[in-house]
Amino acid sequence: MDKEALQQVSFDQTFEDYQVVRQTLKTITETWRSQPSLEQLAADVQLQPIQLQRVFSRWAGITPKQFLQAITLDHARALLRDAASVLDTSYEVGLSGPSRLHDLFVTHEAMTPGDYRKRGEGLVIHFGFHPCPFGYVLLMTTDKGLAGLAFADPGEEQAALEDMTRRWPAAAYEESLEKTAPYLDRVFNPDMWSPETPLRLVFIGTDFEVRVWQTLLKIPMGKATTYSDIAANIGKPSASRAVGTAVGKNPISFVVPCHRVLGRSGDMCGYHWGVTRKRAILGWEAGLSGAVLEMESQGQFSF
Repeated sequence: MDKEALQQVSFDQTFEDYQVVRQTLKTITETWRSQPSLEQLAADVQLQPIQLQRVFSRWAGITPKQFLQAITLDHARALLRDAASVLDTSYEVGLSGPSRLHDLFVTHEAMTPGDYRKRGEGLVIHFGFHPCPFGYVLLMTTDKGLAGLAFADPGEEQAALEDMTRRWPAAAYEESLEKTAPYLDRVFNPDMWSPETPLRLVFIGTDFEVRVWQTLLKIPMGKATTYSDIAANIGKPSASRAVGTAVGKNPISFVVPCHRVLGRSGDMCGYHWGVTRKRAILGWEAGLSGAVLEMESQGQFSF
């Protein structure tokens, strides 16, 4: 089996694992006050406890208990500990240090205001759906790079596509898995995250939106910030509500980490692709970065 086929098998497996994780997270969200046991959670997805343990470990690199810790309010508040200062470091490709160890490393450019006002006229956008660690992902590319990334659960693909195409209604859309597939590996395979091969992004939005999205790129894995801190960072301290709107319109989810924006108290707030998925992404990142293991060893959890 060639490398491409092996990678597809890997993504198919993580997609299947995510369906189990998603249902488990839904159950946890609805019943967290009763602190469901591993046995109860496993029964809910028709697995044995050891099977559920293996799914979480394979998918996130951590146990179900550690994963639950990664999505608690305690962990969210810990992510926010340096919420303001984390945005003070300018983002640049090749930035080194422990906080950037797991970054995707991107380089980006924005469409001109004139091009944006044309609502995509004259622009050809290729799109394709692929299985990924967080359900189906819709990837949208131009000749300049990745322009869109959206998520969908099974059966919601058409709605996700319509949501994205409404953003640039005058563009020409062509389905092409051949054009979008290379981005799947680059985005979701941490082994491909390297400053030597930065991921090319193209932002299509208003000047204000682009400034907000650029600021989101400053948030490293294992950290989080708030809408008000983003507003202050871009010199618009009274524009928290407008920042929230721009964050919600982020067209390149996951890569531009709007999931790392939390409420001031650490609550998850909204997420365009569902709060359950936001919890899943943060838990997955915690396992990847080792942040939850470090906090666990320091006894910082009350869970």
